[in-house]
Amino acid sequence: MPLETSKLTCSNCNLRELLCMKAGLSKAELDKLDAFPRRRVESGEALFCSGEPFTALYAIQTGFSKTSVTATDGREQVTGFQMAGEIIGLDGFGGDRYSCDAIALEATHVCVIPYAQMDTLARQVPALHTQLHKIMSREIVREHDIMLLLGSMRAEERIAAFLLNLSQRMHMRGFSRSELVLRMSRKDIGSYLGLKIETVSRIFSRLAEQGILEVNQRNVHIRDAQALGAMLGAKTPAESAGIQ
Repeated sequence: MPLETSKLTCSNCNLRELLCMKAGLSKAELDKLDAFPRRRVESGEALFCSGEPFTALYAIQTGFSKTSVTATDGREQVTGFQMAGEIIGLDGFGGDRYSCDAIALEATHVCVIPYAQMDTLARQVPALHTQLHKIMSREIVREHDIMLLLGSMRAEERIAAFLLNLSQRMHMRGFSRSELVLRMSRKDIGSYLGLKIETVSRIFSRLAEQGILEVNQRNVHIRDAQALGAMLGAKTPAESAGIQ
């Protein structure tokens, strides 16, 4: 899909104080950055695919996406879910090609940050270079947390950690901690957490029966966040919200 003609400048972006790459830059440094073009990606459309040349990073302005890889037997393995204020495309740094597919789960707007332009700007603006390293470091930590999640937690604990993390991330963006709309399917959740879809559905039903959740298709109301945190041995729900 072609880029939109409208421009979004770094100085007026309402996500610059979140997790986006421009966070932490002064106004003077922001003024040195050009306006990045914006792209609309429809639900189900690929932002980029595995094997394509790495040309840009993408900062999500609005919407929700998932990243996934295809196993040797053809199965899709979901590797993450991304929302407004987050960067996708970092996997392209290693081999100059994207190593995963990025698919919009709803109509999504992204800021396109061309790699060549970003590399030049990073040399001119030291804070931008530092922020890029922070983002890459956070991605490494996220991968470590996922390995810990899949390797040491029971099925119910994985679901609890997933919901608490999603709740925390939504709260950071000014939304309710307890009212969640799951943009991803149960199948996607299962793929991400290493669980069968039947197991995911069964655990959601069980948590609803226990009064911890109220579930209406993709609308989930967390009625007892403390109980979810207790499933992970956490004193507070926030202690369990590290998995992205």
